[in-house]
Amino acid sequence: MAKDNRQLREDLNRVMEQQEMFHGAPDTLYEPVRYIMGLGGKRLRPVLALMACQLFKGDTDKALLPALGLEVFHNFTLLHDDVMDRADMRRGKPTVNVKWNSNVAILSGDVMFAMACRLICQAPDERKGAVLEAFNDLAVGVCEGQQYDMDFETQEKVSMAEYMEMIRLKTAVLIAGALKVGALLAGASEEDLQPLYEYGTKIGLAFQLQDDLLDLYGDEAKFGKKLGSDIRENKKTYLYIKALDLLEEVDAIALEHEFSTPTLPFGDIAKIKKVKALYEKVKVKDHCEKAVSNLFAEAGEALDRLSASPAVDPQALAALRAFGSELLGREV
Repeated sequence: MAKDNRQLREDLNRVMEQQEMFHGAPDTLYEPVRYIMGLGGKRLRPVLALMACQLFKGDTDKALLPALGLEVFHNFTLLHDDVMDRADMRRGKPTVNVKWNSNVAILSGDVMFAMACRLICQAPDERKGAVLEAFNDLAVGVCEGQQYDMDFETQEKVSMAEYMEMIRLKTAVLIAGALKVGALLAGASEEDLQPLYEYGTKIGLAFQLQDDLLDLYGDEAKFGKKLGSDIRENKKTYLYIKALDLLEEVDAIALEHEFSTPTLPFGDIAKIKKVKALYEKVKVKDHCEKAVSNLFAEAGEALDRLSASPAVDPQALAALRAFGSELLGREV
């Protein structure tokens, strides 16, 4: 019988607590690792890997260490992202670069990447080559996406197609790659991997667009960081790009002006208020919510194509479909 999400998370947390690699010396290197891993989070990526393993009737116990490797890799990217973004909050707590400093965050992140590789290499020998290739592909994709994200900060115009490709690489590739790793650990065929990867890509795109929404319209206490950070940092998100497409020329110029100047100390509240008012003029929140809904619908269609495969466990497929529905209604 397939395990539910709660059981899979419990298995992951148990295995994580047993890892001696998180308790090495010097403590100044490993304490930030324990700190970021201990902040919790949804464990979305490793849970999806384990769900994909179950989907193809694999043994999730043998997939736990590689799945944990995906979670360590994800948290490594968060450490470095927070340095690049000069972020001060992560999951409602001070970021590593604030609690310690940026140098510590960079080096602790580096050792986390090595830890992730070590854990991924715990895949069974007969699957190790394919799993490592999938992991390397997603790691390269995430780095490419992060570079595009940084490039967009100084790029005058960013099209919606360019933005969607950036978030495909930065966010969706890791979610789709986690599903692929889990499926490979269970011996899934290339034919079955294709719709599963498409499902993960669509879910990942929707997940990032939800983040764009929650950054401005979410509950700060639930979201775990200050609202409006994308506006403070002049990030060209779906909301910004869509608003530019819909606004009258004079308002579009005003919006571009807000995003072309650094946010002044103590001036962020006024800036966020101005930008939000421009967004609401063209109901950009509604457009983003519709895009999220469409992406989840496309993800469901990808799963429909999997339902005919004899290799698929129907109960695990239903669980994966339900998990997608839970993500559609998330608030954090």
